[in-house]
Amino acid sequence: MFRAVMADSPDRLDLACLLIAAEALPAEGNLAAYLARGTDALDDLAARVPAHGPAHERLQSALGGFSGRPEDYQSLGSSLLPEVLHRRRGLPILLSTVWTETARRAGLGAYGVGLPGHFVVAIGDTPDMPGGSKVLVDPWSGGRLLPLDAARDLVERTGRPFRHDYLAPAQPVHTIERILANIRAWAEHPLRAATRLWSIDLALTLPDPPPWLLRDRGLALRDLGHAHLAARWLEEYADIVGEESPSQAQRAREQARAVRARLN
Repeated sequence: MFRAVMADSPDRLDLACLLIAAEALPAEGNLAAYLARGTDALDDLAARVPAHGPAHERLQSALGGFSGRPEDYQSLGSSLLPEVLHRRRGLPILLSTVWTETARRAGLGAYGVGLPGHFVVAIGDTPDMPGGSKVLVDPWSGGRLLPLDAARDLVERTGRPFRHDYLAPAQPVHTIERILANIRAWAEHPLRAATRLWSIDLALTLPDPPPWLLRDRGLALRDLGHAHLAARWLEEYADIVGEESPSQAQRAREQARAVRARLN
């Protein structure tokens, strides 16, 4: 179902995020009811958006209670839409998704902007930035306005020079890739390998997945104790990248041999 949503309805970030969460959270009842509860929560937020006033003020009136804190990066729930809707806290990319999905339901133009190191929202009907009545807001900070100079500072703190194309609308598939990457980073510890595995499996259903996901799937299987499967995926990765990255291929084959050696 996740694959179908990303292929047929990529603008439905709400459904994609809810399906990601369904892999992590125990679902009460069937999946359709689970998805309905999540979309109903977003519908309720959209119903609270005032009918008049500047778009960013209208959205902030309904969503200003959502924000983030540094400690949220230590919680898997900060990357899961139902938890973010419940706690009104999360990572910038999930908070931005709440804003854009609420705006869509309220008939307001808004889209995610994936700055390096931070995710924000542009409110307005055209993708040109800056200009017209378009503004940037930072959902992590409760939806405060983000002047262009402040956005530039956010980018330059990552060590990269600012480019105006960073302000382009984030494509849905790239937003989902980034959410899944955050989950994989949280699940890097071997004791969280089960979470890492399903996040890798979802990422592999997206268009043109990078081959290193095959290696990472093998390593997750290794951490879960599935030696034969782990070695197979590591060797498959090595076969794919052998010509372009011989050192990476050699490293993967060494890891596969080490996994198999545990069985002897």
